[in-house]
Amino acid sequence: MMFLPTLSSPKPPFNPKTINTSFALFFFTYNNPSQPPSAQTSQPQEAEQQQSITNRSYWTKKIHHLCTITNNVDEAIRLLDHLRLRGYKPDSLNLSTIIHALCHSNRFPEAHRWLLLSVNSGFIPDERTCNVLIAKLLDSKNPDSTLRVVHCLIEAKPEFVPSLINYNRLIDQLCLFSRPGEAHRLLFDMRNRGHLPNTVSYTTIINAYCRIGHTGYAHRVFDDMLECGVQPNSLTYSVLIHGVLRKRDVERGKELMGKLWGTMVEEMDPSINSAAFANLIDSLCREGFFHEVFNIAEDMPQEKSICDEFAYGQMIDSLCRFGRHHGASRIVYIMKKRGVTPSLASYNSIVHGLSNNGGCMRAYQLLEEGVEFGYSPSEYTYKVLIEGLCQESDLCKAQKLVQMMLNKEGAHSTRIYNIYLRALCLMNNPTELLNVLVSMLQTQCQPDVITLNTVIHGFCKRGRIEEPLKVLNDMMTGKFCAPDAVTFTTIIGGLLSVGRIEEALDLLQNTMPQRGFRPGVVTYNAVLRGLCKLRQVDEAMEIFNTMVSGGVVADSNTYTILIDGLCECGQIDNAKRFWEDVIWPSKVHDNFVYSAILKGLCRSGKLNEACAFLYELVDCAVTPNIVNYNILVDGACKQGLKKEVYQILGEMRKNGVAPDAVTWRIIDKLHGNVWKQFCVKDSAVQCAP
Repeated sequence: MMFLPTLSSPKPPFNPKTINTSFALFFFTYNNPSQPPSAQTSQPQEAEQQQSITNRSYWTKKIHHLCTITNNVDEAIRLLDHLRLRGYKPDSLNLSTIIHALCHSNRFPEAHRWLLLSVNSGFIPDERTCNVLIAKLLDSKNPDSTLRVVHCLIEAKPEFVPSLINYNRLIDQLCLFSRPGEAHRLLFDMRNRGHLPNTVSYTTIINAYCRIGHTGYAHRVFDDMLECGVQPNSLTYSVLIHGVLRKRDVERGKELMGKLWGTMVEEMDPSINSAAFANLIDSLCREGFFHEVFNIAEDMPQEKSICDEFAYGQMIDSLCRFGRHHGASRIVYIMKKRGVTPSLASYNSIVHGLSNNGGCMRAYQLLEEGVEFGYSPSEYTYKVLIEGLCQESDLCKAQKLVQMMLNKEGAHSTRIYNIYLRALCLMNNPTELLNVLVSMLQTQCQPDVITLNTVIHGFCKRGRIEEPLKVLNDMMTGKFCAPDAVTFTTIIGGLLSVGRIEEALDLLQNTMPQRGFRPGVVTYNAVLRGLCKLRQVDEAMEIFNTMVSGGVVADSNTYTILIDGLCECGQIDNAKRFWEDVIWPSKVHDNFVYSAILKGLCRSGKLNEACAFLYELVDCAVTPNIVNYNILVDGACKQGLKKEVYQILGEMRKNGVAPDAVTWRIIDKLHGNVWKQFCVKDSAVQCAP
């Protein structure tokens, strides 16, 4: 604002000296600060010094070359500054080139200041150049800065009127920032300056008012639009319907929809009709009027204003986005009844959504029906669907689906089988894993290491370790591909889960190094987890020491496992020492580690120590999450310490952590327990002699 001229002061005469001085000050102020002063004031080359200052064509081309070809706007600014000191008077083209280059470099604040100062210095471009520069400045998405430039130009040149497109862009940017009131005032300013706002102007403001729930203002703008003789298009009606539906005014919404259908029939631009229809369907789904969507699908009141494929595709897309996949499948049946084939992308989104939300049987039915018009699921949809079928224990359908995917042209057979094997791990049928492996070998589909690791994981998950050991042996003897670190880690975990500690440690300490594998933190974590579950915490600590001395850096999972193990074995003091001596100094700890310590202390009845530990973390600038506080609340509730529960809640709020549903569920149990204790005591008193 410091560069804006005051309205009362007379305009200075157009004078080269005045312009040169002001511009020179500006250039030295806003040049690139990363360059030293000596570089910024470097003289043009000797060849340029020989050029006459009156050779405007040469200097204009030079400035344009620096800005557009070499992208060196700072050098162009320095050159223009030097030329001005020699008496050169910049023109609109020079100013436009500099501002375009600054905008292209995303240096919008400098571009705004450039234009403001140029106007303040008495140099005002012609109207066309002004509109071009405003259009470029609008790319900054900063309507306030651009409005300052517009007001400055109008003050300096009262006859200047921004173009309708620039006005509309300013209105749109203000509306995007949820400032429809300011956009509305700009609309009046436009009319006062002789511009007639068009449909775009009014529709943008109506949409903004509807978006923030001010449908009354939206209706006023709509009425004003009609009074001014501006005809609303289908998109205008569509955005107004959205606002009305948000207010649950169904009757008014239906009335506007009737007008929308008539407007769509008369609309000549199909893109406007498409946008209006898409917005309408999205609004209906967003506000829960799904029955209206089905009515539109049945009646198709828009007639031929948009093509049926687009209309149905939009309905399917909106219904799927709002989780109504069964409703989307109903649209498919309506399409079939009308002889319209759904697009493969729309059909796939329905199958995928149903598979992902517990409707895998319905999804499989649609899959079979879709084969008739060439539908085949994407690989990701296949993964979700086959996992659902396996969770439903429907192996017959799962096998048919696998065969369908294998018959697909260009299918990656090994990957298709791998996805199926991973899905089989979700059900208690490890025998099928071996059957699939045999089937792969019979069809000359070579299993890769992912295939074998998945089979091993499936057996280990069910506590069957002999089969994985045989597979590992075949891998090491060359019958299959060589094992990797994941193979060994999975089998070590499987051995420990059935208590075969010696074999697991032999794999860790002997077999892996012999095969060229250096166990990493993930492998060690699997060993530590298995030993702690077997309550072999002392041996786990020895393995941890071996791991650290071997140069493997522990992560927060490592520490969580060990703290859990120590606490489960009743070694609370050792857990506290481990925290103080190892974990805290390592600076490798997170909410999982804190939770393990807090649970151990609370289970041991040391609620006060648990609270003190959490509060010390807060004092050390650590921010525990809601789970940690819930552990304390639960511990206090189990002991019936009502006062302490609300003290913990107070600390939560003080530290910026809001209670969640779990917190209130725990507290509800506390009040239930207190009431039960009261009832028991009361009945005991009544029964006393």
